[in-house]
Amino acid sequence: MERGKEQGMVVMPQQNPLEQLQAKFKEVESNFRRWLAKQSLPVEAAVVTTTSAAQGAAIGGFMGTLTKDVSSSLPTPPQASLDPQAMASLKQAQALSGGPLVQARNFAVMTGVNAGISCVMKRLRGKEDVQSSMVAAFGSGAMFSLVSGMGGPNQIANAATSGLFFALVQGGLFQLGQKFSQPPAEDVYYSRTRSMLSSLGLQNYEKNFKKGLLTDSTLPLLTDSALRDVKIPPGPRLLILDHIQRDSELKDKQGRRR
Repeated sequence: MERGKEQGMVVMPQQNPLEQLQAKFKEVESNFRRWLAKQSLPVEAAVVTTTSAAQGAAIGGFMGTLTKDVSSSLPTPPQASLDPQAMASLKQAQALSGGPLVQARNFAVMTGVNAGISCVMKRLRGKEDVQSSMVAAFGSGAMFSLVSGMGGPNQIANAATSGLFFALVQGGLFQLGQKFSQPPAEDVYYSRTRSMLSSLGLQNYEKNFKKGLLTDSTLPLLTDSALRDVKIPPGPRLLILDHIQRDSELKDKQGRRR
C-alpha cells in the first residue's frame, strides 16, 4: 500500500535557481515601474535621477579602478602654474583619468542628469523623440563639464560647448538607432506573391521573383518557361502553376487576357 502511494506520487521538477531569481527580479522591476508611473512628476524625476546616478556611480567607480588614478602620476609642468591654458589641459586630463571616486562622481552626475531630464521631457511632451534626447544630453554634458573640472577658465562657455557636443552625438545615435530598429518597408508589388509562396512553403523563392521582376501583376501570366528563367526548380514550378490554376481570381484574369 505504501509502495503504491509512493509510485503514484508526482515528482515536480525543480526549477533552476537562476531562473527563479530572474523571474523574481522582473516581477520586482515591473511592480516598481507601475508604482513609479502613478507618482507625481517631481517624485518620478527624483527617483529616476537618483537610481540612474547610483548606476552611473557604480560604473564610474569600476572604470576608475581600471585606470588606477592615472592623474596622480601625471607630472605638473613648472610653467603650468603660470599658463592658464596649460592648467586647463592638466585639469581635463585629471578629470578623464581620475580614480574610482572621481569617476564615480562624474558618471553619477552625467547619467543622473540625463535620466532626470529625459523623464521630465517624456512626461511633459508625452513621447520620446530626438529633441528630448538631445536636450537631456545637452544637460548631462554641461553638468559633466562643470563637475569634472573640464571647463577651464571659462567654465560657462566650455559647459555650453560640451553640452552641444553631447547633444549632437546623442542625436546622431538616436537617429541611427531609430533607423535600424524600424522593420523594413514591405514591398507592395510582391504582397500577393509573398502570400502565395508562403502558403506553398516556398517563401525562399521570393528573391527569384524579384530578380526576374515577376510582380503580383504578372502572376496570371506565369508560365513554366518564365519560372525556369528565374531558376526555380521543377517541383516548386509545378506547385506555383497549380496554385494559379486553382485560384479563381487569377484564373479569371488569365481568361480575360487570352
